[in-house]
Amino acid sequence: MASLRSDASVDAPDAIWLSTQDAARRLGVTPRTLYRFIDQGELIAYRLGRVIRLKLSDVDAFIEASRIEPGSLEHLYPDSNVKG
Repeated sequence: MASLRSDASVDAPDAIWLSTQDAARRLGVTPRTLYRFIDQGELIAYRLGRVIRLKLSDVDAFIEASRIEPGSLEHLYPDSNVKG
């Protein structure tokens, strides 16, 4: 078994962990929706003992990946260019 060097992660920042409640609040969704995102593989989560935790960086990356591209919501509102 390979040993871990204590200086291997000197340059890596420490992870900031969120509870599911905190992650759901940061995303503005219910815990149930958060669990669905996790279960569907859309959001990375970790089981640490008996609790589920999420990295703040993973939650922020999920938020950025969910950005809506301009012009992609035309199907949600009536065509206002039709003159009649």
